[in-house]
Amino acid sequence: MAKSIVSEGKTTNEAIEKGLKELNVSKNMVDIKVLENEDKRSFFSILTPRVVKVELTVREGKAIEKPEYKRNEHKTIEKKEIVLSEEEQDKAKNNVEIFMKEFVKELPEGTKYEITKSTTGLNVSLTNSELGYLIGYRGETLYALQNILTSIAGKNIENKVRVILDIEGYREKREKTLEELAVKVAKTVVKTRKSVTLEPMPAYERKVIHSKLQNDSQVETISIGEEPRRRIVISLKNNK
Repeated sequence: MAKSIVSEGKTTNEAIEKGLKELNVSKNMVDIKVLENEDKRSFFSILTPRVVKVELTVREGKAIEKPEYKRNEHKTIEKKEIVLSEEEQDKAKNNVEIFMKEFVKELPEGTKYEITKSTTGLNVSLTNSELGYLIGYRGETLYALQNILTSIAGKNIENKVRVILDIEGYREKREKTLEELAVKVAKTVVKTRKSVTLEPMPAYERKVIHSKLQNDSQVETISIGEEPRRRIVISLKNNK
């Protein structure tokens, strides 16, 4: 009888990834049935947790085996920075302003926001000591809201608008924590001469780790795996 499991996640992809990991199979080895799909959600419903359930069934004749992932090295690629015109900056700010005026009404009383323009996009900050739930575990909710703001800011604008969201100074605190982690793990790698694989992180956080150790003479960093479980490996430079 074919093996089946039910997996849950915040999105369909996340639920599938968790199921594949539990079964130790690749996606082409299973049949997938969505039991509870993602509903259409308003901008404000980001505050309400969602659960998506999928059923994964290993196909007949497919032995369960651990899938292999390509080991991709982190490479710094120079990209030409997009410069927004004054008109585009004003339009992006107005787009976000309209949303934020309504959004803060759904937040704790006294919440304030500030939007500042730059040649690459917008910086948006929210302040209120009661907004911890809007940051989420390791910034997951914050990054999701940032993606929403990026989409809103770029409405009817040809160039890509970059939006950086911060809530109660979280980003600065998190960057400091990640930099301290990078240094600590690097010392461990040098001492034990063994590579260390960190927990999965979003792209923004991986970039902090890579940047902190990019000039280290003893260790190097690479990114492996696929989103949303992409992670960093820190190893000795001569351990090849």
